[in-house]
Amino acid sequence: MTLLVLLDYAATLVFALTGALVASRAQLDIVGFAFLAGLTGLGGGTLRDVLLDRTPVWIADPNYLAVVTLAAIFVFFTAHLIESRLKAIHWLDAVALGVAVAAGAGVAQRMGQPAAVVMVMGIATGCAGGLARDVVANEVPLVLKQGELYVTCALVGSLATVIAAALGAAPALSGILTVAATFALRAGSLALGWRLPVYKPRPPRA
Repeated sequence: MTLLVLLDYAATLVFALTGALVASRAQLDIVGFAFLAGLTGLGGGTLRDVLLDRTPVWIADPNYLAVVTLAAIFVFFTAHLIESRLKAIHWLDAVALGVAVAAGAGVAQRMGQPAAVVMVMGIATGCAGGLARDVVANEVPLVLKQGELYVTCALVGSLATVIAAALGAAPALSGILTVAATFALRAGSLALGWRLPVYKPRPPRA
């Protein structure tokens, strides 16, 4: 099993856990858990593969479907044990974001795509699943919350992939740097309140 496949599996699992936790907050049934887990865990990778003209990972390897289903079942029976499910969602999402960005950017890079495409694929893989999860669950998407460092984290992580490759870093090291850069920035946003400046409307000039 290659590093990129491991990253894809890891991102799928952790994102699926966040999708199931969102389902628990919405008090859905087991089918709803499985649906949100699958949408979140597989959404970003599916978008990446479609854009890169690849067979989506879960069609090429149905084991991905087993991963999201098991994640949904696990959370269905254990979510009540978590003191703050919203906090758990945010931190699990931060981990999944870093891993997914590394997987998405790495796949595009291995296919010989230019740097700009590598970065877009990293962002798409990291953000699309969570965006779909929040929209379906009728919550404000994390990617659009005021001043929230989310897409910015995916951008920085994808840039780390490009820079590491330009410096001749091995794929494993590039993946580690991407995960670390993405997670560190997102963790700073969650733990320390780092935010982007937001637009503030002003009255028109006389």
